[in-house]
Amino acid sequence: MNLKKALIAAGVVVALAAAGYAGLRGWQSARMSKMSMMPRTVAVQVAQAVRQDVPTIVTALGTVTANQTADVVSQVQGHLTNLYFKEGDFVRKGALLAKVDTRGYEANLQQYQGTLAEAQAQLANAKSVLERYERLYRQDSISRQDLEAQRAAVKQYEGSVRSALGQIANASVSVGYGRITAPISGYIGIRQRDLGNLVGPSDSTPIAVITQTTPIAVEFSIPQGNLSEVVGPVRSGQKLQVDVLDQSGLGLLARGTVSAVGNTIDQATGTVKVKSLFDNRDSKLFPNQFVNVKLVTGTLKNAVVVPTSAIQTSQNGLYVFTVGDDQVAHKAAVKIGPATEDGKTAILEGVAEGARVV
Repeated sequence: MNLKKALIAAGVVVALAAAGYAGLRGWQSARMSKMSMMPRTVAVQVAQAVRQDVPTIVTALGTVTANQTADVVSQVQGHLTNLYFKEGDFVRKGALLAKVDTRGYEANLQQYQGTLAEAQAQLANAKSVLERYERLYRQDSISRQDLEAQRAAVKQYEGSVRSALGQIANASVSVGYGRITAPISGYIGIRQRDLGNLVGPSDSTPIAVITQTTPIAVEFSIPQGNLSEVVGPVRSGQKLQVDVLDQSGLGLLARGTVSAVGNTIDQATGTVKVKSLFDNRDSKLFPNQFVNVKLVTGTLKNAVVVPTSAIQTSQNGLYVFTVGDDQVAHKAAVKIGPATEDGKTAILEGVAEGARVV
């Protein structure tokens, strides 16, 4: 009997505990549901939309190219006898770089000079005879045929003199070509021919190569959609600014202007070649170097700008969150323009000046 009562009491206790646990779970669930329906407060950082001038920029990848490049070659065939430059040195236009053996051309020059002297002597004698024949013809002592023959002889020797003068001039030029001078100012590269080598105008390998790096050029391509922003101003004489940055896109290497725009569109890429010039007096730009380019095509005056980090992307487009006087964030679709170098972006539509954005 006592065992039966104990079992009944234990059952009642278990039932009461289960009912209490179920009640507690129900209260917690109701509390969580009520809390989820309450508006949440989140701390955010806001910035004010302001107005400022924003440059319109076209970015591209560019290649540094020498403004001028010249192969140092011999204009006459002969053995290389002297070199007067040091590899890597800066050479000025007209500086003596090398000498070629021209003894064969000098011998030809002396031969032509002898031919000239002979022709000049024959011409002088022919003219003297012609003067005598003219006097005799006036005295009716010789026939007109003899006079005309002597006049022809004079013209023949005059031609011989001119021919000899031409041969002398040609030989003199060949002798002069034995002195190889720098055709442009610039840095001369590694020597590619050695003393004693036979060199000539048909050589495929030059003695050395000179590259002009002051000024220096950078070539890059822009999309055809930006042509109207570039071609018109450049052809009207306007100087469009070009900034050249290092490979990281952060360090400014040089600042110059557009010097030329290509006259055809590359059908494969839909782009147009653009060339810009830089003083490069600090030698930061080097031929065949890859760089990042920023071409400033204009300025968006008095534009509304917000921090670029405020602009979000969704399936429906770009938007920002604006904070009203009620301290509630509201979603606003925007149309953006160019970005600034200090981390801001122009807003063309969607946000007014003075608005606070998240």
